Amino acid sequence: MITIVDYGVGNINAFVNVYKRVDVAVKIAKTAADLHDAQRIILPGVGHFDHAMQRLNDSGMRETLDDLVLKHNIPVIGICVGMQMMANYSEEGTLEGLKWIDAVVRKFDETKINQITRLPHMGWNDVAPAKLNPLFMGLEKDAIFYFLHSYYFDCNHQDDIVASSEYGIQFTCAANHRNVYGIQFHPEKSHHYGEILLSNFAKL
Repeated sequence: MITIVDYGVGNINAFVNVYKRVDVAVKIAKTAADLHDAQRIILPGVGHFDHAMQRLNDSGMRETLDDLVLKHNIPVIGICVGMQMMANYSEEGTLEGLKWIDAVVRKFDETKINQITRLPHMGWNDVAPAKLNPLFMGLEKDAIFYFLHSYYFDCNHQDDIVASSEYGIQFTCAANHRNVYGIQFHPEKSHHYGEILLSNFAKL
């Protein structure tokens, strides 16, 4: 069973549709009570860091999520801004992050980007796994995913880096610390590559 956190930020239906296609049960959590039997959690997110953090803080689910993730070690994956929220803080805003992974979210340096349209980083890009990880089973070579972001996840510990991509610089696009996973790209928009990754998460 996959539980998707619905705090008003993120395309919930896209994840539901992917899991229906791969025949994995899914439920949507809008309250703390909806989370009580969560086995695996998806934390989606789009838009501004502070807006997303405030919506989650105001949802009534923050304390329960912290308990499930930090005390009960329930596997969780943050996607796009959902990943960024797992860091200590973001240069985009002033609110504290969830601090589930020791990292900082930084803005791309536009002077290092050769494209005419520099930010956001938008479109398909190669993703290179940095090490073996169950999230990337079957995606070790030639995997491409869809990105849409202007900030990237900067891990303070090399061991937490799972995969990288390139946009002016090499940046971390997937991280993992214990039961906490984060991916900067959008698997729900990445066709069969995204289906493989989301199916892998369901098997953790």
